[in-house]
Amino acid sequence: MALPRALEPAGLILVDKPAGPSSFAIVARTRNRTRARTGHAGTLDPFATGLLLVLSGRATRLAPRFVGLDKRYLTAVDLSVRSSTGDVEGEPLDHHQPPSRQELEQALERLRGEIELRIPAASAVKIDGERAYNLHRRGVEVEMPLRRSTVHELELVAYEGGIATLDLRVSSGTYVRSIADSLGGHCVTLRRTEVGPFHVDEADPERIIAVDEALARLPAGAAPSAGNDVS
Repeated sequence: MALPRALEPAGLILVDKPAGPSSFAIVARTRNRTRARTGHAGTLDPFATGLLLVLSGRATRLAPRFVGLDKRYLTAVDLSVRSSTGDVEGEPLDHHQPPSRQELEQALERLRGEIELRIPAASAVKIDGERAYNLHRRGVEVEMPLRRSTVHELELVAYEGGIATLDLRVSSGTYVRSIADSLGGHCVTLRRTEVGPFHVDEADPERIIAVDEALARLPAGAAPSAGNDVS
């Protein structure tokens, strides 16, 4: 019979996730090291890198306080081809001429503020009780629902050879892959640089930020969220 996980050490761990492992694999590594109950406050796709908030011990019950925070990402989007997943792991759907810089700027303007985007087929959203990514892997086609998101900031950092580098700050639950798809492309790279007041430059898997310190850094009025964070 498995013993219950320890409630200590308790706190928040900032991890810079590399490309490859899943967020759950990162959580498992942390759990094996601390031997404490461990969870996360929003996943990153395996191909994505960057800031992952890992909660340890009794702090896991506070996950809703961190899940709803805004996120900042840096992504490179190939605007010459869409993919079945909105990223490099999917099958190419169509090849086309990438837009001009002026056309791209106009498209980006339409994506700022309150928007509705279709959730990617390869996502953890449940469709009739089953994860969408499982249906996608089996080749089952379903009509994915729309999700309302807020794009607080969306800046074109560079555009060369059909590859647009975007820096964006979005509300929790926003799929950056959906933004790439709406532009006619797919994410080649995706890096989460910020989650609320926490920055990837602070990441240190060996450091546990005390619960009181972590909560004190949350923005005033930050409320618990029941939504899942995605990329």
